[in-house]
Amino acid sequence: MITAFVSQGQRLARLDHTFQHLRDAVWIDLEAPTVAEEDAVEAALGIDIPTREDMQEIEVSSRIYREDGALFLTAQVVATNEDREIEIGPVTFVVLPDRLVSVHYHHPGSFEFFAEWASRHDTPISCGVDALLGLLEAVVDRLADILEAEARRHDSLSKALFARDRTKGSSEDLSDVLNRIGQAEDVNAKVNESLGTLVRLAGYLTVDKENHASLRMSQATRTQAKTLLQDIRSLREVTAAQADKVRFLLDATLGVINIRQSDVIKIFSVVAFVFLPPTLIASIYGMNFEHMPELSWTWGYPMALGMMVVSAVVPWLFFRWKKWL
Repeated sequence: MITAFVSQGQRLARLDHTFQHLRDAVWIDLEAPTVAEEDAVEAALGIDIPTREDMQEIEVSSRIYREDGALFLTAQVVATNEDREIEIGPVTFVVLPDRLVSVHYHHPGSFEFFAEWASRHDTPISCGVDALLGLLEAVVDRLADILEAEARRHDSLSKALFARDRTKGSSEDLSDVLNRIGQAEDVNAKVNESLGTLVRLAGYLTVDKENHASLRMSQATRTQAKTLLQDIRSLREVTAAQADKVRFLLDATLGVINIRQSDVIKIFSVVAFVFLPPTLIASIYGMNFEHMPELSWTWGYPMALGMMVVSAVVPWLFFRWKKWL
């Protein structure tokens, strides 16, 4: 799908007849483009749209390079799929002096949000860098929202894990906790990966002076890029802190599981110890010796039962006194 936007005054407006007015667009977004759409953009702008395989390359030289007067920047951007799960995929930004082309094969909601927001608010977008920085800010805002939501989930998970009756909870509850911790680690890792690629892009825009002239970066634009870079770095610190929190929750959950297993083993040990003396007494009086004086006693049977009861109660009281139960 191809979507193009033009700058009308201080706002973005969507083009209705996209293919006929590609040269007028300040931002062209290609989502899972067909061959015909790629050919149309390449013919109109004189650039080579990278393939999906090219976008998945992890070398720095494959993610940041210049070609035919255009700057190609590839970053990993998160998105929410139909199952409301966080996924991540590459997005290539082709930055030209007068326009921006974005290529991706998933659906980042931040792109749609930026297009809608820029259509309702005054956002001067006169060149490709302006559109790029606006998109990157929307992506970073989305990542910040995800981290904030994950932080609240971590607090909720921590309260549930360290509740007073947690050690009495069922094993199914602890399995659910482990599953939630795994999901939290997956989301945090994806956000951190996305931020790692974004900090490289923002840093390249601010450091490489060749961009300042070729991409028409004004002083205000460079300041905006530096501010964006600081925001990304601060979010990376948050992801590092949340990664530590996830590891702590995982260790704590495994500790609770070990405590529950120890309690079960302790119960079996106590039961075995309590019933061992009565079993010994019953075994003695179950032996087939001819001369056992207690066998002829009138109160022999009650005496044996009493001894077994006392031998079971005394160890139990001892364990209670030691607070082992």
